[in-house]
Amino acid sequence: MYYGPGLGGKTANLQWIYDHTGQNQKGKMVSLATETDRTLFFDFLPLDLGTVRGFKTRFHLYTVPGQVFYEASRKLILKGADGVVFVADSQEERLDANFETMENLMEHLKEHNLNFTTIPYVLQLNKRDLPNAMAVPELTKQLQKKGEPVLEGVAIQGLGVFETLKEVAKLVLAELKKGG
Repeated sequence: MYYGPGLGGKTANLQWIYDHTGQNQKGKMVSLATETDRTLFFDFLPLDLGTVRGFKTRFHLYTVPGQVFYEASRKLILKGADGVVFVADSQEERLDANFETMENLMEHLKEHNLNFTTIPYVLQLNKRDLPNAMAVPELTKQLQKKGEPVLEGVAIQGLGVFETLKEVAKLVLAELKKGG
């Protein structure tokens, strides 16, 4: 699941992956919309990841809007997550929004009895191209929680998008192979 503050780049990540994945490797991009909410997802069948315990791997990539009033959707979709990419907005004025959303993530994981210390988790520092982006070491110091991989991104240009996906996929597959 792609999680992060509103307008931080979650949908841009998913859209880039979808647009740059071969037709035979993906399902349809689905947008579930209610009066107040929108959830985007699609399934994705990477060809080179092999099998896990005899099963062919297929990833379902999800994102929901980051705005606080969409909390119910984020909470529900997170329930079945095998891994999380936190898409942080690198702009200094969005640091509080990153903190607030990360706190929200921790609460929701706890409510679903998902352990943050063991769930596959990657931090993407998005919007690295903007002039007001915080320095990577400072942003990492502020947002990295458990020594997770930290990747830089400019999702609307595709920079760091597939690298982030590969990193979280690797962690999820390792966890599945352990039987987690």
